[in-house]
Amino acid sequence: MTTVIRQDDLIESVADALQYISYYHPKDFIQAVHEAYQKEESQAAKDAMAQILINSRMCAMGHRPICQDTGIVTVFVNVGMDVQWECDMPLDDVINEGVRQAYTHPDNVLRASVLADPDGARANTKDNTPAIIHYKLVPGDKVEVHVAAKGGGSEAKSKFAMLNPSDSVVDWVLKMVPQMGAGWCPPGMLGIGIGGTAEKAMELAKEALLDPIDIHDLKERGASNRSEELRLELFEKVNDLGIGAQGLGGLTTVLDVKVKDYPTHAANKPVAIIPNCAATRHAHFVLDGTGPSLQTPPSLEDWPEITWEVGDNVRRVNLDTVTPEDVKEWQPGETVLLSGKMLTGRDAAHKKMVDMISNGEELPVDLKGRFIYYVGPVDPVREEVVGPAGPTTATRMDKFTHTMLEKTGLTGMIGKAERGQVAIDAIKEFGAVYLMAVGGSAYLVSKAIKNAEVVAFPELGMEAIYEFEVEDMPVTVAVDSKGTSVHQTGPVEWQEKIIAAKAV
Repeated sequence: MTTVIRQDDLIESVADALQYISYYHPKDFIQAVHEAYQKEESQAAKDAMAQILINSRMCAMGHRPICQDTGIVTVFVNVGMDVQWECDMPLDDVINEGVRQAYTHPDNVLRASVLADPDGARANTKDNTPAIIHYKLVPGDKVEVHVAAKGGGSEAKSKFAMLNPSDSVVDWVLKMVPQMGAGWCPPGMLGIGIGGTAEKAMELAKEALLDPIDIHDLKERGASNRSEELRLELFEKVNDLGIGAQGLGGLTTVLDVKVKDYPTHAANKPVAIIPNCAATRHAHFVLDGTGPSLQTPPSLEDWPEITWEVGDNVRRVNLDTVTPEDVKEWQPGETVLLSGKMLTGRDAAHKKMVDMISNGEELPVDLKGRFIYYVGPVDPVREEVVGPAGPTTATRMDKFTHTMLEKTGLTGMIGKAERGQVAIDAIKEFGAVYLMAVGGSAYLVSKAIKNAEVVAFPELGMEAIYEFEVEDMPVTVAVDSKGTSVHQTGPVEWQEKIIAAKAV
C-alpha cells in the first residue's frame, strides 16, 4: 500500500525535533551522568558533572539551549519503498527548511554555526543550513528519521585510520583517546565504525551515536558478537585511562561505547572514532502519512535535583581590581568565582587582533590586565541579557596566545578543556593564567552574566568581542602562572589510582 508523505509534515517534524533536542537531553543520558556523578571520587570531576546536570534541568525548564554550540545538523532518513512524496522541492531542501525554521524560532533562537566556502570566505549561512543528510531506501510504507545536532568541539576530535588487517582496534582506540584531550567535553559516548571504506567507517561511527546508552544491560547479558566484545573491553579500558569529566581526572570518561561494523576489503581495516559530548542531542520520529510526528516532552521528574555548592577552597575574584601579582597565588585545580567585567573573543576575533598587531594598528579594546573568555553566545530572547554562553575549545586559540600575552598585557584566559604546550609555555613565560569553564553548562553560565555589550568587531556576529559583567561565574584554575596544567596532572593521578585499586 502506498503512503503519501506531505512536504509540510516533514518540515514541521524536523523543526520540532531540533528545537526539542536543543533543550532536552535524552533520558538515558541523564540517568548515565547521574549514576557516574554518584560514584565519582574525584571532587573536580564530580563538580563538573553536577554543573552539567544542573544546567540540563534548567534548560528543560526554561526551553533554552543546553550548549551555546547548537551544532551542525545530521539527518539519517530511511525511506520506505512504498512511500510517495507530495513535495514541490527536492527532499534535501525540504529537510533544510525544517532546519531553517528550527534555528530561527523566535522563542528559542539557536546559534547558526554553519559556514559556506569553508576554505575561503567562510561566510555564515545565517540559518545553520545545509544539514548533512544520509538516505536509505528500505522496505515499507513509512519514513523513519533520526535527527542529531553535533557540536564542533566534539566533532573536531574525530579520528580515522586505515589499519592493517592484523592491527588491534582496541590498541588504536586507547592510543587515540588521550590525544583527543578534553575538548569533546567528556563524559560522553564514543561511536566507533569499523569496515567498509573510509567514508563508510565514518558514517557508521556517527550513526552508532544514535543508539541509547545500554552498556550496563550488555554487561549483564554478555556479548554475543565481536562488536559487543569490543564495546565491553573498550568501555572498561577507556575509563581506566583516568581522563575523567572535562579531562580533570576521574573514574568516568565514557558513559558508553557504541560499535557498528560493515564488510570490508581483504586488504583493509578502516576504523573511525567520533565522540559525543556532554550536550548529546538526537531524536527519532516516524512519518506514516497521518500528519507531522512531534516529540513528546519528558517529565521533569526524570532529572535528578542536584545542588552544587562551592567548597572551602573557593577563591572569589574581582576582575575589575585583580592584578598580575594576585594571579601568581592561584593554585592548579582551585575553584574560582569571577565577578566584574571580562572581554570575550574566539578564533575570528583573535585572528583580527593578531593581524592588527602585526600591521602596527591599535586594537579597538585595551586588553592590559584583562581576562578574555573564549565564547560565542546564543542570541538572547525575552528578558535575557545574553543567551547560553558556555566556553569554546581553548586549544584553537593556542597559536595566538604568545602574541596576545606579549603584545597586549592580557592577564588571563577562560575557555573549555586543556591548553596545548605552546600555550602553556607562553602562560608560564608571561606569568598569566588559564581558567576552565565547564563545557555543557552554557545556560548555567549565562545566569552569571548580568550585562553584555558588543565592544568590537560587530560584523563577526556571535564571534564579536563582547564585554560581559559577571557575578560568581564558576571556573577552575587549569594552568597556573608557573605552567602547571591540571589536564596533564589530573588524568595521570587518577589512572594510577584506578590501577592501584584494581590491583588490590
